[in-house]
Amino acid sequence: MSESKLKLAKAPIVEAVLDIDCDMPAGFNLAAMEKPAREAFRPQYPKFRNQFLEEHHIEAKANNEPAKHTAKRSVQALQFMHDDAKQLVQLRIQGFSFNRLAPYSSLDDYFPEIRRTWDLVRSIASPIQIRVVRLRYINRILLPLIGGRVELDDYFKTSPKLPGEEKLQLAGFINQNTAVEVNTGYQVTIVLASQPVEPEHLPIIFDICVADAKTADPANWDWILDEIQSLRNLKNQLFEESLTRPCLNLFQQ
Repeated sequence: MSESKLKLAKAPIVEAVLDIDCDMPAGFNLAAMEKPAREAFRPQYPKFRNQFLEEHHIEAKANNEPAKHTAKRSVQALQFMHDDAKQLVQLRIQGFSFNRLAPYSSLDDYFPEIRRTWDLVRSIASPIQIRVVRLRYINRILLPLIGGRVELDDYFKTSPKLPGEEKLQLAGFINQNTAVEVNTGYQVTIVLASQPVEPEHLPIIFDICVADAKTADPANWDWILDEIQSLRNLKNQLFEESLTRPCLNLFQQ
């Protein structure tokens, strides 16, 4: 696949997420990792929180007896944040995540920190094998309203359509498409969704997720880096090929 050369003065990215899903050792206990993980991440990520999963089970009883309710709560992720909460590292049941919120510069700027924090996760959790590498970019695009309206076709090469458009006016939408890139087998999910109208703009969420399900050695950073770069290149192409030139021009102002 050819590399996209698109350069934007002001990219509409509100959040970028890198996930590395892994097989964990037998008997892996995420809650037991909290103390060593907090000590390792505290200098750069002083804020901490747990992410929990709550499971509820209701068992119906015969003869009008009260139903039996049981609940189970388990730690799903240990989350470490910068003071401004703009950057987040997660040690998850399934592996590792690196989240960056706006302002976002370039993935190249974050690679050293991604590698450093990934190495910390490896030293703490000892993942056995990489299963999936996933890259997700959430964009928020502000489309200018003219007379309180916007023509989506002016900004998106593929936009939502209604039957009988002469009788219906689109008030909101959410579109999701999933695909597989033929040459690589990469999995793609694209979501396009409207948000409530603002005084001068219609905000659109343009969410692109690309993933590759391949096994690899967690210590092989060169492989991980190549994988991320390849996914990034596909994401950039999908972004550019989904938007019209007037839409891309919005990010050069």
